[in-house]
Amino acid sequence: MQRVIKKIKDFNELVMFEHSIFSLPFIFIAMIVAADGWFGSWLLGMGALAAVTARNFAMGVNRYADRDVDAANPRTKGRPNVDGRLDAKSIMIFILINALAFVVVAYMINTLAFVLSIPILFVLGSYSYFKRFSHYAHIILGISLGLAPIAGVVAVSASIPPWSVILSLGVIFWVAGFDLLYSLQDIEFDKQNDLHSIPSRFGADATLFISSLFHMLTVIFWALFVWIAHLGFFAYVAVVLSAVMLSYEHKLVRKDFTKIDRAFFTVNGYLGIAFLILIILDKVV
Repeated sequence: MQRVIKKIKDFNELVMFEHSIFSLPFIFIAMIVAADGWFGSWLLGMGALAAVTARNFAMGVNRYADRDVDAANPRTKGRPNVDGRLDAKSIMIFILINALAFVVVAYMINTLAFVLSIPILFVLGSYSYFKRFSHYAHIILGISLGLAPIAGVVAVSASIPPWSVILSLGVIFWVAGFDLLYSLQDIEFDKQNDLHSIPSRFGADATLFISSLFHMLTVIFWALFVWIAHLGFFAYVAVVLSAVMLSYEHKLVRKDFTKIDRAFFTVNGYLGIAFLILIILDKVV
């Protein structure tokens, strides 16, 4: 039993399960807006399961593909995929199980969700390989998480209304922007190992500027989403609060690169939760 618990802990560390918080709020935001309120317990469970299995698949592929990179990087050489706790076969089985689970959940939701499930998995899995040849892998990561609101609205209405695309664009630039900040930690390692990233190509100052630009676009798209979806006061508060929190994130990073983890995980985690709570309030009040 202890061995099983340890293995579960190793897989949890592999995919950093607690970071599912980045995608879950925006799936539920889209579902709430699409349903004009509560969308039901069944869809709540299906939506959560789809989000978790999709993210597990994406992180599993990332860790599998990056075994050589993670082993060489002092920051990541203690991860389970390279320190002997999880072998390549175990990780591949984990990837396949989560891919199958995601497709099955999509099938149980509706036909459109099922049709889109395979293309979504392809996008989620492609991020891990883009940094081998493209400086713009950050955008692919943004698109991967930006699919969450689309998936949420498809689950509720089997359609893709314009406001959900605008919401997704905001998520894409939000994620790409904070991934740029996170990748500043590996700027020298990427240069030395021929890995492509915006920081390694353009430098820290340009990266900070591009990240700021992306987050400005995030706020603009989220404001457009609120307007197009005909939401109310609390939704606009969510946009304003997001702008404040993103500004604070950039202030933290510009002041001290050692605070990148705090900016990446803490600020962005609270941002998603706060946005969701305010959208719920908007629908309730």
